[in-house]
Amino acid sequence: MSNGHPFPDLLGAATGVGSLPGTDAREAARTSTGVLEHLPFLPELPARGPGADMIGRSAGLLVELFAQTEPSGWRFTDRPGRDTRRAHSWLGEDLDALEEFTQGYQGALKVQAVGPWTLAASVELKHGEKALADPGACRDIAGSLTEGLRRHLADVRRRVPGAEVVLQLDEPSLPAVLAGEVKTASGFQRLRAVDRQVAEETLREVVRALDAPVVVHCCAPRVPLPLLRRAGVAGVSLDFSLLTEREDDDLGEAVEAGTVILAGVVPSTDQALSDPAGSVQGVRTLWRRLGFSPELLGRRVLVTPTCGLAGASPAHARTALSLSVKAARSLVDNPE
Repeated sequence: MSNGHPFPDLLGAATGVGSLPGTDAREAARTSTGVLEHLPFLPELPARGPGADMIGRSAGLLVELFAQTEPSGWRFTDRPGRDTRRAHSWLGEDLDALEEFTQGYQGALKVQAVGPWTLAASVELKHGEKALADPGACRDIAGSLTEGLRRHLADVRRRVPGAEVVLQLDEPSLPAVLAGEVKTASGFQRLRAVDRQVAEETLREVVRALDAPVVVHCCAPRVPLPLLRRAGVAGVSLDFSLLTEREDDDLGEAVEAGTVILAGVVPSTDQALSDPAGSVQGVRTLWRRLGFSPELLGRRVLVTPTCGLAGASPAHARTALSLSVKAARSLVDNPE
């Protein structure tokens, strides 16, 4: 059901979710490409400030739509301002650093952007209400984002010609959007739930228009797996600790349909880490419960930290990524 762009065929692969601590683009690119041999990613460094955060970076990708920070958060504006310029400049810096550390690289490479629904739930219109409240604005955001992502993917391919680019859309707000739990700008009420069919259709249009496999990352409970599968995503990235047995059927159907699961199992903030094999014990248990063959495990499940690593210390971030790599290997070496 994907957009015709299957997920790269990887065995025992790990990757990061998106953000890393610190403000040094070269250090971040060195970490991502040095630790993650099968699926390095373009790091985001939100510690640099507005425009480097995930909403600001993705607002900077929009075509003919501009946003700036207000005391209440991000808001659409008529013309590009300082925040847009910053977002462009930092993204350029990050791409330069990635290009430097991927000379001669052949293989899969992941880039991230915020998906249309989380963007609409996070940015206010000029008059102050969240864009999510206005169906026309939601459509405009999705169209503008699609065009911006097309240009972004082309730019990444130009800089890293050997890359098989995977696009991750971050949709942490999607469950809240579907459940009518997104607060109004005032914070006193909640916006009406978006119809599931509209949500699915919008995502499908974005996914279809892009010439790369698309993964949706959602680190919230109640990830709408069937909706994402029908929208054509090639993979789903989730915080494994939030899954319940209620999701078994949906997960089983997704895997059966060819969806790759990026399992967030390694803690993304500083805490004691278990051994690599131990951190994926839950993944093995689930796989057995779903009745899939052990040989498939290392091909269909990738290992990641539970969420972005921006809140971790640099030492923990590096350890979490290398532990993810070892855990992914252990799914291949000891699938049972």
